[in-house]
Amino acid sequence: MIPPLPDHMLRQLGRTEGDSETLRVLVRDQDTHRLLLLRALLDAAEAAPTAICPPRALDRLRQDWALLETAERTDRTAVRAVLLHPLIGPWAQRCLRGLSATGPGPGPELRADLNHLSALAAAAAIRAGIPFTTRLTAHDGLLSLPTLGALRTRSEEIDITFHEGEMTMYQGVSEPPLSAHTQPDGTTGSADPRWLPVFALPAVQSGTGPVPLDDVDPYRTDGSGLQPHGLSAATHIDDHERKAWAESWAGVTPLLAIGGEHRLTEAAVLLRCLVPLGPPPGSGPVGESAAHCSGTRREAFGAVLSSKPATPAYFASTLVHELQHTKLSALSALVPLHHEGPEPRHFAPWRSDPRPFDGLLQGAYSHIALADYWQRFALAARRVTHRDLAWAEHARCREQVGAVLPVLAGSAALTREGRVLVNEMITLYHRLDDCPPPTGHLARAEAYVATAKVIWQQRNGSHRP
Repeated sequence: MIPPLPDHMLRQLGRTEGDSETLRVLVRDQDTHRLLLLRALLDAAEAAPTAICPPRALDRLRQDWALLETAERTDRTAVRAVLLHPLIGPWAQRCLRGLSATGPGPGPELRADLNHLSALAAAAAIRAGIPFTTRLTAHDGLLSLPTLGALRTRSEEIDITFHEGEMTMYQGVSEPPLSAHTQPDGTTGSADPRWLPVFALPAVQSGTGPVPLDDVDPYRTDGSGLQPHGLSAATHIDDHERKAWAESWAGVTPLLAIGGEHRLTEAAVLLRCLVPLGPPPGSGPVGESAAHCSGTRREAFGAVLSSKPATPAYFASTLVHELQHTKLSALSALVPLHHEGPEPRHFAPWRSDPRPFDGLLQGAYSHIALADYWQRFALAARRVTHRDLAWAEHARCREQVGAVLPVLAGSAALTREGRVLVNEMITLYHRLDDCPPPTGHLARAEAYVATAKVIWQQRNGSHRP
């Protein structure tokens, strides 16, 4: 039996690397899961009792599915750009939960969720260049077309026609129609301020597509539980903020390259969209703090959620950090790495609460990648201030990983693949010793982790690290 991932690829990933061939194995598996999830949604609707999915709603779903199939026959690549958009994942899972729920009938949330398939099918048809006319439903003053943009509206029912690259939206007699056009790069534009296009950042590498900065999709943080993890809510950004994101993004590619060719490769292959978040809770007014928050969602493969990083260097390190979570989550879905339970009981120097084993593995994996990145940055930096900052970040991350590697390595519940992965992490950890940080930075990092451990024990007395 051929393993789903050869050992040489697994060892690459254990070192937080991965060439394009290795990463595309993970991507193909995730893409297959997404397409199966969408098919499962239609099957769940067909099987749901009429109290949950009434005949009228089911007929609409079938019509939407037929439009998707027509669009896919015309331009498969264009349609997959919509179906595999990261934020379709949270929506599809939410629909499945609603369709499998028990109760007297569908609530307004499920109806709104199912209506979104019409918008998804319309977006796919637009990208495929298929002319059509249909009626869509807006919610909370917004009609979102995934990957394209959103219409700000006071109407609930919107009639939309598409022909030769032009969208026209009719909102009833009280509002004038809106026209928007598609562009060759897949973005949209309109002179009407009611249309909110998805802003696109330039591609990480030539030959890859632009990176959407999606601030209009209604499912970008839905059900993600961001706030308990110190993350802010999603935010809409204006032209001034888009410019700031673009300026910071312009410096990211050369800074990722400092971390090695694999950092550019993983960003080019794995990053499918950015979701802008507001400043971290309690960080004070914008401009007075460099505080930053970021995260990923397993059900939104390829999306990185982030407040605007203070500098391009922190933008690059955010991508390094979060794309390791994306990578490891995809690997875990492909091959089991351990059989540890979900009980939160482990000390992690980057968190104040006890972590389950899987969370500990995720955190150590992302932090050892950061330790490697910041070491390379420090060795390449010309300015003393940049070098000092990078050494401080490197020392802290390396010391944090060193505090938890024995727990990971000592687990008897690691699978064979998990053992290979952890062994390669240990190899990388020791390789970092080849260029140790200045003594002062190392001492401060050791004190930081020791203090974090004491505080953790005081807060979580019943859990022993």
